[in-house]
Amino acid sequence: MQLSLIQSIDELTNLSTEWNELLACCSASRVPFLRNEYQRVWWSTLGGGEWESGDLFTVIARQENGDLAGVAPLFLTRNRSGEPALMLLGSIEISDYLDFIVSPSLADEFAEALLLFLASDSAPRWKIVDLYNILEDSPALEALLKAASKFGWNFYVEKLQPCPYIPLPGDWETYLGGIDKKQRHEIRRKMRRLETYTEPTRWYIVSDPLQLDEEITAFFQLMSEDPEKNSFLTVKMRDQLRLSMHAAFDAGWLQLVFMEIAGRKAASYLNFDYAGHIWVYNSGFSSEFRELSPGWVLLSNLLKWANDNKRLAFDFMRGGEDYKYRFGAVDRHVLRVCLSPG
Repeated sequence: MQLSLIQSIDELTNLSTEWNELLACCSASRVPFLRNEYQRVWWSTLGGGEWESGDLFTVIARQENGDLAGVAPLFLTRNRSGEPALMLLGSIEISDYLDFIVSPSLADEFAEALLLFLASDSAPRWKIVDLYNILEDSPALEALLKAASKFGWNFYVEKLQPCPYIPLPGDWETYLGGIDKKQRHEIRRKMRRLETYTEPTRWYIVSDPLQLDEEITAFFQLMSEDPEKNSFLTVKMRDQLRLSMHAAFDAGWLQLVFMEIAGRKAASYLNFDYAGHIWVYNSGFSSEFRELSPGWVLLSNLLKWANDNKRLAFDFMRGGEDYKYRFGAVDRHVLRVCLSPG
Protein backbone atom coordinates (compact mmCIF):
# COMPACT_ATOMS: atom_id res chain seq x y z
CA MET A 1 0.00 0.00 0.00
CA GLN A 2 1.10 3.53 -0.79
CA LEU A 3 -0.11 6.06 1.79
CA SER A 4 -0.57 9.78 1.26
CA LEU A 5 -2.19 12.76 2.97
CA ILE A 6 -5.30 14.79 2.27
CA GLN A 7 -5.03 18.17 3.97
CA SER A 8 -7.42 20.44 2.07
CA ILE A 9 -11.14 20.50 1.35
CA ASP A 10 -10.40 20.62 -2.40
CA GLU A 11 -8.45 17.37 -2.19
CA LEU A 12 -11.27 15.84 -0.18
CA THR A 13 -13.78 16.93 -2.83
CA ASN A 14 -11.68 15.51 -5.65
CA LEU A 15 -11.78 12.11 -3.96
CA SER A 16 -15.59 12.06 -3.76
CA THR A 17 -16.32 9.46 -6.45
CA GLU A 18 -13.54 7.05 -5.45
CA TRP A 19 -14.31 7.51 -1.77
CA ASN A 20 -18.02 6.72 -2.11
CA GLU A 21 -17.34 3.77 -4.43
CA LEU A 22 -14.97 2.28 -1.86
CA LEU A 23 -17.51 2.90 0.92
CA ALA A 24 -20.19 1.06 -1.09
CA CYS A 25 -17.96 -2.04 -1.07
CA CYS A 26 -17.33 -1.97 2.69
CA SER A 27 -20.49 -3.27 4.33
CA ALA A 28 -19.17 -2.93 7.88
CA SER A 29 -18.60 0.83 7.55
CA ARG A 30 -21.33 1.58 5.02
CA VAL A 31 -23.03 4.32 7.02
CA PRO A 32 -24.22 7.76 5.87
CA PHE A 33 -21.80 9.61 8.16
CA LEU A 34 -18.86 8.26 6.15
CA ARG A 35 -20.13 9.50 2.79
CA ASN A 36 -17.72 11.99 1.28
CA GLU A 37 -20.36 14.72 0.97
CA TYR A 38 -21.34 14.36 4.65
CA GLN A 39 -17.72 14.46 5.79
CA ARG A 40 -17.03 17.59 3.75
CA VAL A 41 -20.04 19.38 5.21
CA TRP A 42 -19.03 18.34 8.72
CA TRP A 43 -15.53 19.67 8.17
CA SER A 44 -16.82 22.98 6.77
CA THR A 45 -18.56 23.73 10.09
CA LEU A 46 -16.37 21.62 12.41
CA GLY A 47 -19.45 19.72 13.46
CA GLY A 48 -21.71 22.73 13.81
CA GLY A 49 -19.21 24.38 16.12
CA GLU A 50 -18.41 21.37 18.29
CA TRP A 51 -14.70 21.97 17.69
CA GLU A 52 -13.07 25.38 17.78
CA SER A 53 -10.21 24.42 15.50
CA GLY A 54 -8.54 21.53 13.75
CA ASP A 55 -6.23 20.55 10.92
CA LEU A 56 -7.34 18.10 8.27
CA PHE A 57 -5.12 15.02 8.31
CA THR A 58 -6.89 12.32 6.29
CA VAL A 59 -4.72 9.38 5.25
CA ILE A 60 -5.52 7.43 2.09
CA ALA A 61 -3.99 4.20 0.83
CA ARG A 62 -3.69 3.06 -2.77
CA GLN A 63 -2.83 -0.32 -4.17
CA GLU A 64 -0.07 -0.81 -6.74
CA ASN A 65 -2.57 -0.37 -9.59
CA GLY A 66 -3.61 3.01 -8.18
CA ASP A 67 -7.01 1.94 -6.85
CA LEU A 68 -8.12 3.51 -3.59
CA ALA A 69 -7.82 0.82 -0.91
CA GLY A 70 -8.39 2.58 2.39
CA VAL A 71 -9.31 5.88 4.02
CA ALA A 72 -8.57 7.01 7.57
CA PRO A 73 -10.66 10.23 7.73
CA LEU A 74 -8.73 11.97 10.49
CA PHE A 75 -8.14 15.48 11.73
CA LEU A 76 -5.82 16.89 14.37
CA THR A 77 -7.30 18.79 17.31
CA ARG A 78 -7.30 18.81 21.10
CA ASN A 79 -9.63 16.16 22.44
CA ARG A 80 -11.94 16.46 25.41
CA SER A 81 -8.97 15.96 27.74
CA GLY A 82 -7.03 18.73 26.04
CA GLU A 83 -4.50 16.36 24.46
CA PRO A 84 -3.22 16.74 20.87
CA ALA A 85 -5.29 14.01 19.25
CA LEU A 86 -5.99 12.49 15.87
CA MET A 87 -9.74 11.99 15.69
CA LEU A 88 -12.23 10.80 13.10
CA LEU A 89 -13.95 13.43 10.96
CA GLY A 90 -17.48 13.59 12.34
CA SER A 91 -16.47 13.24 16.00
CA ILE A 92 -18.29 13.24 18.36
CA GLU A 93 -21.83 14.42 18.95
CA ILE A 94 -23.63 14.57 15.61
CA SER A 95 -22.23 11.56 13.74
CA ASP A 96 -23.58 8.39 15.29
CA TYR A 97 -21.33 5.89 13.51
CA LEU A 98 -17.73 6.45 12.36
CA ASP A 99 -14.94 4.20 11.17
CA PHE A 100 -12.10 3.72 8.73
CA ILE A 101 -13.13 2.86 5.18
CA VAL A 102 -11.38 -0.29 4.04
CA SER A 103 -12.31 -3.72 2.75
CA PRO A 104 -12.24 -6.33 5.56
CA SER A 105 -9.74 -8.34 3.51
CA LEU A 106 -7.30 -5.40 3.60
CA ALA A 107 -8.04 -4.19 7.13
CA ASP A 108 -4.96 -5.75 8.74
CA GLU A 109 -2.59 -4.45 6.07
CA PHE A 110 -4.16 -0.98 6.21
CA ALA A 111 -4.00 -0.80 10.02
CA GLU A 112 -0.31 -1.70 10.07
CA ALA A 113 0.55 0.76 7.33
CA LEU A 114 -1.46 3.50 9.02
CA LEU A 115 0.24 3.11 12.41
CA LEU A 116 3.67 3.15 10.78
CA PHE A 117 2.68 6.28 8.87
CA LEU A 118 1.38 8.03 11.99
CA ALA A 119 4.64 7.24 13.81
CA SER A 120 6.74 8.67 10.95
CA ASP A 121 8.04 12.18 10.37
CA SER A 122 5.17 12.73 7.91
CA ALA A 123 2.69 12.97 10.80
CA PRO A 124 2.12 16.03 12.98
CA ARG A 125 2.89 16.06 16.69
CA TRP A 126 0.10 14.15 18.41
CA LYS A 127 -0.30 12.25 21.68
CA ILE A 128 -3.26 9.94 21.12
CA VAL A 129 -5.38 8.50 18.32
CA ASP A 130 -8.86 8.99 19.81
CA LEU A 131 -11.60 7.26 17.81
CA TYR A 132 -15.26 7.65 18.81
CA ASN A 133 -18.47 5.93 17.69
CA ILE A 134 -17.04 2.80 16.11
CA LEU A 135 -19.56 -0.04 15.97
CA GLU A 136 -18.66 -3.04 18.05
CA ASP A 137 -18.64 -5.38 15.02
CA SER A 138 -16.24 -3.23 12.96
CA PRO A 139 -13.33 -5.18 11.42
CA ALA A 140 -11.16 -2.15 12.23
CA LEU A 141 -11.18 -3.08 15.92
CA GLU A 142 -9.37 -6.39 15.55
CA ALA A 143 -7.08 -4.98 12.86
CA LEU A 144 -6.04 -2.06 15.08
CA LEU A 145 -5.55 -4.34 18.07
CA LYS A 146 -3.26 -6.65 16.09
CA ALA A 147 -1.29 -3.73 14.66
CA ALA A 148 -0.95 -2.11 18.08
CA SER A 149 0.27 -5.38 19.59
CA LYS A 150 2.78 -5.88 16.79
CA PHE A 151 4.31 -2.42 17.26
CA GLY A 152 4.01 -2.24 21.05
CA TRP A 153 1.37 0.49 21.11
CA ASN A 154 -1.16 1.02 23.89
CA PHE A 155 -4.71 0.01 22.95
CA TYR A 156 -7.80 0.92 24.98
CA VAL A 157 -11.50 0.28 24.27
CA GLU A 158 -14.47 1.88 26.06
CA LYS A 159 -18.14 1.02 25.51
CA LEU A 160 -20.08 4.23 24.92
CA GLN A 161 -23.78 3.97 24.07
CA PRO A 162 -26.37 1.45 22.92
CA CYS A 163 -27.61 1.81 19.35
CA PRO A 164 -30.97 0.03 19.12
CA TYR A 165 -32.06 -1.14 15.68
CA ILE A 166 -34.83 -3.28 14.18
CA PRO A 167 -34.00 -5.99 11.62
CA LEU A 168 -36.94 -5.81 9.21
CA PRO A 169 -38.71 -8.90 7.79
CA GLY A 170 -39.95 -7.03 4.70
CA ASP A 171 -43.63 -7.43 5.62
CA TRP A 172 -45.67 -5.16 7.90
CA GLU A 173 -47.86 -7.85 9.43
CA THR A 174 -44.86 -10.09 10.05
CA TYR A 175 -43.11 -7.18 11.77
CA LEU A 176 -46.16 -6.52 13.98
CA GLY A 177 -46.37 -10.21 14.84
CA GLY A 178 -42.83 -10.11 16.17
CA ILE A 179 -43.30 -7.36 18.76
CA ASP A 180 -45.03 -7.29 22.14
CA LYS A 181 -48.78 -7.86 21.92
CA LYS A 182 -49.63 -4.74 23.92
CA GLN A 183 -47.38 -2.60 21.72
CA ARG A 184 -48.91 -4.11 18.57
CA HIS A 185 -52.38 -3.18 19.85
CA GLU A 186 -51.25 0.39 20.64
CA ILE A 187 -49.78 0.88 17.17
CA ARG A 188 -52.95 -0.27 15.45
CA ARG A 189 -55.20 1.71 17.78
CA LYS A 190 -53.32 4.98 17.35
CA MET A 191 -52.98 4.62 13.60
CA ARG A 192 -56.71 3.90 13.31
CA ARG A 193 -57.63 6.85 15.54
CA LEU A 194 -55.71 9.28 13.33
CA GLU A 195 -57.06 7.72 10.13
CA THR A 196 -60.63 8.36 11.35
CA TYR A 197 -59.94 11.82 12.79
CA THR A 198 -62.50 14.49 11.90
CA GLU A 199 -59.87 16.74 10.27
CA PRO A 200 -57.80 15.68 7.23
CA THR A 201 -54.44 14.08 7.96
CA ARG A 202 -51.53 12.97 5.82
CA TRP A 203 -47.86 12.09 6.01
CA TYR A 204 -45.34 12.61 3.25
CA ILE A 205 -41.66 12.42 2.33
CA VAL A 206 -40.20 15.70 1.07
CA SER A 207 -39.36 15.29 -2.61
CA ASP A 208 -39.55 18.78 -4.17
CA PRO A 209 -36.12 20.48 -4.27
CA LEU A 210 -37.80 23.88 -4.53
CA GLN A 211 -39.55 23.29 -1.20
CA LEU A 212 -36.59 21.79 0.64
CA ASP A 213 -35.38 24.91 2.45
CA GLU A 214 -38.91 25.78 3.56
CA GLU A 215 -39.41 22.23 4.85
CA ILE A 216 -36.08 22.31 6.69
CA THR A 217 -37.13 25.52 8.41
CA ALA A 218 -40.41 23.86 9.42
CA PHE A 219 -38.46 20.92 10.80
CA PHE A 220 -36.33 23.25 12.92
CA GLN A 221 -39.51 24.88 14.26
CA LEU A 222 -40.83 21.51 15.40
CA MET A 223 -37.48 20.56 16.92
CA SER A 224 -37.28 23.83 18.83
CA GLU A 225 -40.52 23.07 20.75
CA ASP A 226 -38.32 20.79 22.85
CA PRO A 227 -36.25 23.05 25.16
CA GLU A 228 -33.21 20.76 25.02
CA LYS A 229 -33.27 20.59 21.23
CA ASN A 230 -33.84 24.33 21.03
CA SER A 231 -30.59 24.86 22.95
CA PHE A 232 -28.85 22.43 20.60
CA LEU A 233 -29.99 24.39 17.53
CA THR A 234 -27.38 27.14 17.57
CA VAL A 235 -26.83 29.18 14.42
CA LYS A 236 -23.81 27.04 13.50
CA MET A 237 -25.69 23.82 14.18
CA ARG A 238 -28.61 24.93 12.01
CA ASP A 239 -26.10 25.64 9.23
CA GLN A 240 -24.55 22.20 9.71
CA LEU A 241 -27.88 20.39 9.62
CA ARG A 242 -29.19 22.37 6.64
CA LEU A 243 -26.03 21.70 4.64
CA SER A 244 -26.14 18.01 5.58
CA MET A 245 -29.76 17.73 4.49
CA HIS A 246 -29.03 19.43 1.17
CA ALA A 247 -26.05 17.14 0.56
CA ALA A 248 -28.11 14.03 1.39
CA PHE A 249 -31.03 15.24 -0.74
CA ASP A 250 -28.78 15.89 -3.75
CA ALA A 251 -27.21 12.44 -3.36
CA GLY A 252 -30.64 10.78 -3.05
CA TRP A 253 -30.58 9.50 0.52
CA LEU A 254 -32.45 12.13 2.54
CA GLN A 255 -35.74 11.04 4.11
CA LEU A 256 -37.31 14.15 5.65
CA VAL A 257 -40.91 13.32 6.57
CA PHE A 258 -43.86 15.18 8.06
CA MET A 259 -47.22 14.32 9.55
CA GLU A 260 -49.87 16.99 8.94
CA ILE A 261 -53.15 17.32 10.81
CA ALA A 262 -55.74 19.84 9.64
CA GLY A 263 -53.10 21.30 7.33
CA ARG A 264 -50.61 21.97 10.15
CA LYS A 265 -47.35 20.16 10.74
CA ALA A 266 -47.67 17.94 13.80
CA ALA A 267 -44.56 15.73 13.69
CA SER A 268 -41.43 15.22 11.66
CA TYR A 269 -38.50 12.82 11.33
CA LEU A 270 -35.14 13.51 9.78
CA ASN A 271 -33.89 10.14 8.52
CA PHE A 272 -31.34 8.88 6.03
CA ASP A 273 -32.45 6.22 3.55
CA TYR A 274 -29.09 4.71 2.70
CA ALA A 275 -27.65 1.29 1.87
CA GLY A 276 -30.96 -0.48 2.45
CA HIS A 277 -31.35 0.91 5.98
CA ILE A 278 -33.40 3.72 7.48
CA TRP A 279 -31.18 5.71 9.87
CA VAL A 280 -33.33 7.73 12.31
CA TYR A 281 -31.34 10.91 12.94
CA ASN A 282 -33.62 13.44 14.65
CA SER A 283 -37.25 14.43 15.17
CA GLY A 284 -39.59 17.24 16.11
CA PHE A 285 -43.17 17.35 17.41
CA SER A 286 -45.89 19.92 17.94
CA SER A 287 -47.53 20.08 21.35
CA GLU A 288 -50.79 21.18 19.69
CA PHE A 289 -51.72 17.64 18.69
CA ARG A 290 -50.14 15.76 21.55
CA GLU A 291 -53.33 13.83 22.38
CA LEU A 292 -53.29 12.25 18.90
CA SER A 293 -49.74 10.89 19.27
CA PRO A 294 -48.63 12.10 15.82
CA GLY A 295 -44.99 11.18 16.42
CA TRP A 296 -45.91 7.62 17.36
CA VAL A 297 -48.19 7.30 14.32
CA LEU A 298 -45.63 8.80 11.95
CA LEU A 299 -42.98 6.40 13.23
CA SER A 300 -45.38 3.50 12.71
CA ASN A 301 -46.05 4.62 9.14
CA LEU A 302 -42.33 4.88 8.51
CA LEU A 303 -41.82 1.34 9.76
CA LYS A 304 -44.62 0.15 7.48
CA TRP A 305 -43.06 2.03 4.55
CA ALA A 306 -39.65 0.54 5.29
CA ASN A 307 -41.08 -2.99 5.35
CA ASP A 308 -43.16 -2.43 2.22
CA ASN A 309 -40.10 -1.06 0.41
CA LYS A 310 -37.90 -3.97 1.53
CA ARG A 311 -35.47 -2.02 3.66
CA LEU A 312 -33.29 -4.33 5.71
CA ALA A 313 -33.20 -2.49 9.02
CA PHE A 314 -34.59 0.48 10.88
CA ASP A 315 -31.72 1.96 12.88
CA PHE A 316 -32.52 4.27 15.80
CA MET A 317 -28.78 4.89 16.30
CA ARG A 318 -27.31 6.17 19.58
CA GLY A 319 -29.40 6.36 22.72
CA GLY A 320 -31.28 3.83 24.83
CA GLU A 321 -34.68 5.54 24.98
CA ASP A 322 -37.48 3.20 26.00
CA TYR A 323 -39.71 3.77 22.97
CA LYS A 324 -37.09 2.24 20.66
CA TYR A 325 -37.32 -1.11 22.44
CA ARG A 326 -41.11 -0.93 22.57
CA PHE A 327 -41.04 -0.89 18.75
CA GLY A 328 -38.92 -4.06 18.81
CA ALA A 329 -35.35 -2.78 18.64
CA VAL A 330 -32.39 -4.84 19.77
CA ASP A 331 -29.08 -3.48 21.01
CA ARG A 332 -25.64 -3.07 19.62
CA HIS A 333 -23.09 -0.54 20.87
CA VAL A 334 -20.59 2.04 19.73
CA LEU A 335 -17.12 2.16 21.20
CA ARG A 336 -14.28 4.56 21.80
CA VAL A 337 -10.86 3.27 20.76
CA CYS A 338 -7.63 4.95 21.91
CA LEU A 339 -4.16 4.19 20.63
CA SER A 340 -0.77 5.62 21.53
CA PRO A 341 2.86 4.52 21.12
CA GLY A 342 4.13 2.42 24.02
